[in-house]
Formats: sequence, structure tokens, C-alpha cells
Amino acid sequence: MELGVGMFGDLHINKNGDPQPAGQRLQELIEEIKLMDEVGLDFYGIGEHHRPDYVVSTPEIILAAAATVTKNIKLGSAVSVLSSADPVKLYQSFATIDLLSNGRAELVAGRGSFIESFPLFGYSLNDYDELFEEKLDLLLKINNNNPISWKGKFRPPLKEQQILPRAVHDHLNIWVAVGGTPESVLRAGKAGLPVIFAIIGGNPVQFKPLFNYYKELYEQYEHDMDKFQVGVHMHAFFGDDSKQTAEEYYPIYSAQMDRVGRSRGWPPYQKQQYDTGRSKNGALIIGDANEAVDKILQMQEIFGLTRFSAHMDVGGPSHISLMKSIEIFGTKIAPKVREALNM
Repeated sequence: MELGVGMFGDLHINKNGDPQPAGQRLQELIEEIKLMDEVGLDFYGIGEHHRPDYVVSTPEIILAAAATVTKNIKLGSAVSVLSSADPVKLYQSFATIDLLSNGRAELVAGRGSFIESFPLFGYSLNDYDELFEEKLDLLLKINNNNPISWKGKFRPPLKEQQILPRAVHDHLNIWVAVGGTPESVLRAGKAGLPVIFAIIGGNPVQFKPLFNYYKELYEQYEHDMDKFQVGVHMHAFFGDDSKQTAEEYYPIYSAQMDRVGRSRGWPPYQKQQYDTGRSKNGALIIGDANEAVDKILQMQEIFGLTRFSAHMDVGGPSHISLMKSIEIFGTKIAPKVREALNM
């Protein structure tokens, strides 16, 4: 099982409610990715957002910068909002990262957890599902064919068009992120694409039917089971002392839940939700190394994972605390998980 980190590029918010300078956070991100590589984590993913509380609107630029200061870690989006992107340009950008990094690039396509990119790039939410369906089709055809001829509804057709540059080995690793809808699972299973499920609330075991459905579809459409990949993306944060880590992180985490919640009509985030999430059957992995090891192995046992992604910057914790969390993940948690799984 691969172990890595996903981030959204949350800006640290001070006590006055002011976000840190964007340039500072971007430079911190590069330092954090470099440390992930040094401590032996397997992959890194960065999300695309167009909101004032996040700093990254173009994951590919961050990943290109990270490619120059890392050696082994896979570098991907988490996610690229495919519905409001141009698949041609997106493929070209990630193929370039793949070449810069000697084949370490990944593209994780999703519909996104926010909708700001739709009006920003001139798309209608009325076309939400159709946009993703069509653009995923084009992206996969670009990945598998060059030159390409293609015709759709939302962009001009392509006729014997070369899409350059090409990824290493003329193939880019493309994943699909799924929030929990059977329709998304069906699409990924039919196409034989790796899937990462975002499990950020409730009891994770409730997702088990979707995992089973995905595997059944993958087998039904006769894809190579040796290439079967499935992962989870879960909110996580690590420290030396479980209680202290949880107490210090709670105000940061709950503040971000409320910032997001205000735009979605959620009630204020409660400490009880946080404590329940941190419990054995909850979806939060926040605490010390031993707790994290137990919970990651529990997720692997439930779902048969090939990948675990720790979403580690929710709410914008300080750079110092993030570096500490990354170090613990790479030096204390990952070795024990790998040992338990005989990796």
C-alpha cells in the first residue's frame, strides 16, 4: 500500500482573521513536499481551488516546482477540476511534469468539492455531469492516442491533431476522485481507472458497498486485476502526544469546517463531532503515531487499499507543525504500516 499526503493549500489564518501572504505559503509547500520525499513517502497530491482560503489554483505549477527538488515521490493533483478545464491543456501540463520528474507525475481528475471554477471559466452548473463525462472521455483518448480526432458538445472538435509533449512511456497515470456517488464509481469501473474515495465524515465502513461495487465493475469489464488500484483520502494530522495534538489542532480544524460550512448552510462545527471523528469508528486520523498506524491498518483491512492519502493541511496549521506531522508520518507511521503489511 502506498502512503502519501494530500493537501488543498490552506492558508494559515491568524487570530485577527487575516490569511498569511500567498507567496509565503507557496514557498512553505515546496519545503514540505521536499521533506515528504526525504522521509520516504510515496506520493503527494495538491488540490485546485479558487477561493480566498486556499492558495493553489493551478496544481501543475506547484508540481513542476516540486519536481525540481524531489527525487522519488510521485507528484499529482488532488484534484484537478476536470469539468472546468481544457483536457488538451491539462494533459500537456501534466505530461510536462512527467518529463521533468522522470515519470513521477499523476493526474487525479474530479468534479471538485467547490463550484467557483464554473463561472470563473465560463461554464454552467446546469452542465455539471455532462461536462465531466465529456472531458474525461477526451482526456483518456488523448492519453491513449496521438494524433487524435474527436468531437463533443462543449469544445471545438479535433481532427488528426497532435497533442504534445507526450508523457514518459507515452502514458500518463490518471486517477478519478470519488466523493460517494454510485454514478462516479460506475464511470471509473467501466473505464478501468484507479479510484480514490474521499472519506471525510461519518463511519468509514459505510463506504464499503461502494468499494465492492467498484471492484465488481472492474472485474465485470475484464480489466487487468494486477493493475487494480483503490485508495482513500482522509483528514489527518500527527503529533508526539495524542491529546495535546488533538487539542491544539481542534480550533484550526473547526474554524475551516465553519468557513466551508457557512457557504453550504451547515450548522457550526461541534467538539463532539471532532471527538467522534477521532474515535475508532470515525473518519479523522488525528493524534499520535500509534493511533495513526492502527487506524490506517483498519482502513486497509476494511477496504483492501492500495493507497492511503493523509489530507494534512485542513484549516492551515502552521508550517512548523506541518513539517513535524510529515516527519512523524514518514519516520514513525509509514515504517510500522509497511512492516505490518510485509511491504
